[in-house]
Amino acid sequence: QVQLVESGGGLVQPGGSLRLSCVISGTTFRDYAMGWFRQAPGKQREMVAGITSGGNPNYADSVKGRFTISRDNAKNTGYLQMNSLKPEDTAVYYCKLFQAPHGYWGQGTQVTVSS
Repeated sequence: QVQLVESGGGLVQPGGSLRLSCVISGTTFRDYAMGWFRQAPGKQREMVAGITSGGNPNYADSVKGRFTISRDNAKNTGYLQMNSLKPEDTAVYYCKLFQAPHGYWGQGTQVTVSS
């Protein structure tokens, strides 16, 4: 079955950086787009970045210029490089594989930005 496993979250000070990883198994990763979402307490889950199967990225306005999404199809892994982190970036971050019919989610990794 398809599985997504995130890692790389943690506690970081404002202005710091983290890199999240999402390892995908059980499917042909290179054939599908993927995205990173986040959900803060009391808020809806929102998409922060996506990348097509061909490697074209897109970003939410709130993270443009600070976050970079990438993928390594040979390693079946997607990444989210997060720089200049702000307290409002605090959330559980999830990766999603856009495979029909409903897509697949990882279990999430906590990112906390605090001094």
